[in-house]
Amino acid sequence: MFQTQIHHSHTARTFFLLNKPCIPSTGTASFSIRPRTEFRKKYRNVRVGYAPSIIKAVATDSQTSVAVKATVTVKLTVSGFLSSLVGLSHGLDDVADLLGKSLFLEVVSSELDPKTGLEKKPIGAYAHRTTEKNGEVTYESDFVIPDDFGEIGAVLVENEHHKEMFLKNIVLHGLPNGSLEFNCDSWVASKFDDSQKRVFFTNKSYLPTQTPSGLKEIREKELATLRGNGQGERKSYERIYDYDVYNDLGEPDSSPDDARPVLGGSKQYPYPRRCRTGRPMCKKDPKSETRSLTVYVPRDEAFSEVKELTFSKNTLYSALHAVLPAIETIITDTTQGFPLFTDIDQLYDQGIKVPNLKKHDFLKDALPRIVRAITNSVDDALQFETPSLIVRDKFSWFRDEEFSRQTLAGLNPYSIKSVTEWPLKSTLDPKIYGPPESAITKELIEKEIKGFMTFEEALKQKKLFIIDYHDIFLPYVIKVRQIKGTTLYGSRAIFFLSPDNTLKPLAVELVRPPMDGKPQWKQVFSPSWEATASWLWKLAKTHFLAHDSGYHQLVSHWLRTHCCTEPYIIASNRQLSAIHPIYRLLQPHFRYTMEINALAREALINANGIIESAFSPGKYSIEMSSVAYGLQWRFDTESLPADLISRGLAVEDPNSPHGLKLTIPDYPFANDGLLLWDSIKEWVTDYVKYYYKDASIVESDAELQAWWTEIRTKGHGDKKDEPWWPALKTPEDLIEIVSTIVWVTSGHHAAVNFGQYAYAGYFPSRPTIARINMPNEDPTDDGWRRFLTKPENELLACLPSQLQATKVLTILDVLSSHSPDEEYLGEYIEPAWNADPIIKAAFERFAGRLKELEGIIDARNEDKTLKNRHGAGVVPYELLKPFSESGVTGKGVPYSISI
Repeated sequence: MFQTQIHHSHTARTFFLLNKPCIPSTGTASFSIRPRTEFRKKYRNVRVGYAPSIIKAVATDSQTSVAVKATVTVKLTVSGFLSSLVGLSHGLDDVADLLGKSLFLEVVSSELDPKTGLEKKPIGAYAHRTTEKNGEVTYESDFVIPDDFGEIGAVLVENEHHKEMFLKNIVLHGLPNGSLEFNCDSWVASKFDDSQKRVFFTNKSYLPTQTPSGLKEIREKELATLRGNGQGERKSYERIYDYDVYNDLGEPDSSPDDARPVLGGSKQYPYPRRCRTGRPMCKKDPKSETRSLTVYVPRDEAFSEVKELTFSKNTLYSALHAVLPAIETIITDTTQGFPLFTDIDQLYDQGIKVPNLKKHDFLKDALPRIVRAITNSVDDALQFETPSLIVRDKFSWFRDEEFSRQTLAGLNPYSIKSVTEWPLKSTLDPKIYGPPESAITKELIEKEIKGFMTFEEALKQKKLFIIDYHDIFLPYVIKVRQIKGTTLYGSRAIFFLSPDNTLKPLAVELVRPPMDGKPQWKQVFSPSWEATASWLWKLAKTHFLAHDSGYHQLVSHWLRTHCCTEPYIIASNRQLSAIHPIYRLLQPHFRYTMEINALAREALINANGIIESAFSPGKYSIEMSSVAYGLQWRFDTESLPADLISRGLAVEDPNSPHGLKLTIPDYPFANDGLLLWDSIKEWVTDYVKYYYKDASIVESDAELQAWWTEIRTKGHGDKKDEPWWPALKTPEDLIEIVSTIVWVTSGHHAAVNFGQYAYAGYFPSRPTIARINMPNEDPTDDGWRRFLTKPENELLACLPSQLQATKVLTILDVLSSHSPDEEYLGEYIEPAWNADPIIKAAFERFAGRLKELEGIIDARNEDKTLKNRHGAGVVPYELLKPFSESGVTGKGVPYSISI
């Protein structure tokens, strides 16, 4: 592609010994590598130092030139360069360092050669190692750049080592206009694995039509590299982005029971696409891909070393491969429930002695909130933190007020809708599922709201609200009931908005379709003062909450954030150059999402994984999310304002804050979320309008149009013909599309993820699964008598088993946690944004608004009139507070979906 000019100027090489600790090696020479403190390792050795040869790159023509020094910063990493310090490759790489040939750099001109009309020949030089400090190694090279070389637009890098390196940045010193920085933050594969040189552009962004002539070809070739050819199995060092269906969740070669349907690519199971790995197909099902111990993601999508050590390799790995198996050794009866509520309390007060944990010393560091040392004992204990919900009010989970409040200020604020039509009616086939009419009648509603208003007034004034899982769950009831130790219903819950803006629960309806020769069974349960009806109401709430937990995890959380975002990431890397301004705007919102999704496919949403074993609806969980995607997901309602309007929770009103009038004025998620949405949209507006002055620039941007087309037709290809996809013709269109993506990856995900332990950590408050039927569904005399004698036992038997509960609590603790290197929205500025004064100023305004939001949320939580977020025993709503410390905090909005 390029011909390189190189000139070597040699000096004598001097070797000397340094009395400094360094890593042992079998080679003849080794160099000091001081790992970062988070590695928690110590190494000792003698370091060999040297005076490197001087390697300079000069122009061959006699002309005026400038001497430029390149400084390359490489981070020491466990999996890459640091790991190469042992074994055969270490010795070979030492030789490269000694020869001053660790990296080969080429500077690329932004201009074409006026004589030939072709790219100017890049000027190349080897970089030699100079210093190592604070976990970073510095390399330097010298160039002599002719005056007519033009502005430098890119640097090509070739890694001469046998192991990959993590390049932090490259800085060119001595240029007439000052230093020029290339922000890399990228893995560079060894040339022995990948012979293609890596390209790094300057921090200046360019639309395709504005690309300097000398960079156009290299811009296009880099995109072609990232797209790949769709062939072969991907290698761990590759950076190829391509699409595939979800055909790797099951293991049909292992057992027919472990087979799972392919999600995506069919009308029956529509689904977003994932990243292609190219693994071989299964023998027994050629449509399913084989599974492996590790799942390919493009190399730069992997976790940072800090996040990897604190989360993927320590925390989640520890939970999945040490803690959960240890639990299974002491809870051998997978169906055993909790005999008493005091037994549940012991999980938090005393913990469970787990002998097998003692041999895993690292667990107390990896999972300090869960694994506790027992004084004077050879064992360790699995002990859970008491969630703040229970610390404030131990019996909050039992109260109807909390049941209702959490629909607006809890873990799943996305399901509640306004009742707009009456009577309530199913859309399912009545020949299969029975009569479609709901058993919740006008008369029942009027009985419950008597003294407030009539039914007609409540419906007209939008005072009735519903969470409806009837049609999404009912088709799975017969299948799920065939799984031992679990049950399912179609369900609905209806609420009334009282004058103090709190919700009053009116009824829960549970429905079983015709099965086993029995007709459809449906029953409505309401709050009651009478003992039997009161206990049936509590049990009905338990069933409904299990459905809500499953829907939250599978749809509100996994599907709408993790799963639907992956196609945006793939399309952005395939169609938007790294110097495209929209790529640089979105890139921080995509960090680590593909990696966490791969981990989910590996151990959470796979066949017999945590979700299937402990959440409704069991082995059909991810299949059900496919049905929800087909029936419910629309890009044009994923922004917060559009979502609220679509659910009847807001109407457009130019005279109201945010241009919306909320149907429920005290709706903490919506109130805080709209402030965050406005801040995001203002920032995106400032950014987009800086680069796109009018519609013609949007329409003529080939990369941008290809990006949006690919998201619609490939990434979400099963919905490519839907009429609701937004057009992309104007800056306003682009602002809405980008703001929606940013919201989903930040605000939406934070609202449904980081409160998981706070709200569901005491599992009776949000059980993830219900194990037995309602006692009044086809009751036997003995069964009904047991219920009447001790209804508490019926509730305990319905709750998750001991094994299910401890598994879920372990995972929720991990998933609710912020990494020590979490990147919060508006906290740090990206180098490319910082490079432009206009964009930098816009970001500073954005960051300022987020700091103001912190104070506004604090003030709201102290407002006595806002009863859904303030009151005796009430947990303040903080899930959309932008910033947080590390750990499980129940607040903080990261840029991206990284857990």
